[in-house]
Amino acid sequence: MIMLDNTVVNVALPSIRDDLGISISELEWVVNGYALTFGVLLLTGGKLADLLGRRRIFMLGLVVFTASSLACGLAGSAGMLIGARVVQGVGAALMNPATLSIITATFPPRQRGMAIGIWAGVSALALAIGPLVGGILTEHIDWSWIFFINIPIGIAGLAAARIFIDESRDTSHEQRLDLPGLVTSGVGLFALTFGLIESNERGWGDPLVLGLFAVAALFLAAFVLLERHQRLPMLDLSLFRNSTFAAANAVMLLVGFAMFGTFFFVSIYMQSVLDYSPVQAGAIFLPMTCLIILVAPAAGRLSDRVGPRALMVPGLALITVSLVLFSLLDQSSNFWDVLPALVVGGLGMAMAMAPTTSAAMGSVPIDKAGVGSAVINSMRQVGGAVGLALIGAIMATRFDPASPRPDEYVEGFQLGLRVAAAIAAVGILVAALWVGKVRHEAHEAAVETA
Repeated sequence: MIMLDNTVVNVALPSIRDDLGISISELEWVVNGYALTFGVLLLTGGKLADLLGRRRIFMLGLVVFTASSLACGLAGSAGMLIGARVVQGVGAALMNPATLSIITATFPPRQRGMAIGIWAGVSALALAIGPLVGGILTEHIDWSWIFFINIPIGIAGLAAARIFIDESRDTSHEQRLDLPGLVTSGVGLFALTFGLIESNERGWGDPLVLGLFAVAALFLAAFVLLERHQRLPMLDLSLFRNSTFAAANAVMLLVGFAMFGTFFFVSIYMQSVLDYSPVQAGAIFLPMTCLIILVAPAAGRLSDRVGPRALMVPGLALITVSLVLFSLLDQSSNFWDVLPALVVGGLGMAMAMAPTTSAAMGSVPIDKAGVGSAVINSMRQVGGAVGLALIGAIMATRFDPASPRPDEYVEGFQLGLRVAAAIAAVGILVAALWVGKVRHEAHEAAVETA
């Protein structure tokens, strides 16, 4: 459900724009309001899960998420929809770290890669059915039903959590919530993304945009300084002394940076340039996401044996090739032109994402599973939010965002996807140079002790 709401909105964006009469910039906030709040508060969600209990925080987040989904569906204006999406991101931020930390605390390390691969495959299932379900509901009922569908799922999830999930928490030493860290990271990340989105309409040299970038730099620097000197920081920066943990998170940031905008802008390209219906635009992603579902568990299991780097490097190379293929699309393209990019991208995502997550989670102590999960997920979400805004700003240099012509949109689309490919290529170097083997023995001992 968390991942579904990252993608289900994309194919409904043109319908939301027509119904509510909102701008491209506001459309980006419909996506970013969720993704950024999710990313900013993931560390808090992970810390609360370790402190108060992973099942308890998961269920609290599910209540918030389900209620805000109802508000999204009832929204009658851009402001209400964006506000409800922000609250929905809060619920997701409470739920998501608990899901991965529960898996980490339950499975021994030598099985953890396979378990995380299944987790990644289930997440990919949302990527597969999200655009398709979103397209069907938008075309045949109404876009509001892409949110209403969460309500019965959320109620069933609450019942299942009580029955099937055992409670677990960090009992190693004193814990507390780091409010200064939360405030400084939140303000910094919001300022950064707001500045990037506003640069689409105002330009990079606008005083407001420059001011927002300055605020972002100031608060993010303050966050790092605070976390280095806090007795009980929200984010223990010593975790990044482990090169595998640091590199895995950097790779996840870069992949989110490159791929999140791709899903957003390819959906708009399919409908605005190729005149696909919402259902057709949703269905076109099925080859990519079905490959992720099928390959990710096997990739996670194989990474347990050969190490994550052996799969991450070729996976990231395939992602880069996929983005280059997307950048070759134009006004005369059809499904068969898009298919190679989808197939290559699906294989690359499956080979890269599960081993990357497994590498990060295998590099933190079991007691820190909630925070470790929060870090790797926040890297994906924040990278996606910032990447969407930056690639959108780059694309907007080629057309008028208020009324883009198809040929101008294609020119900006091609430029944005080439930038995304270059970002993904950097991930290949990071994985090749700094991701090492995960030490299973220490973690086995931790599991047995727990």
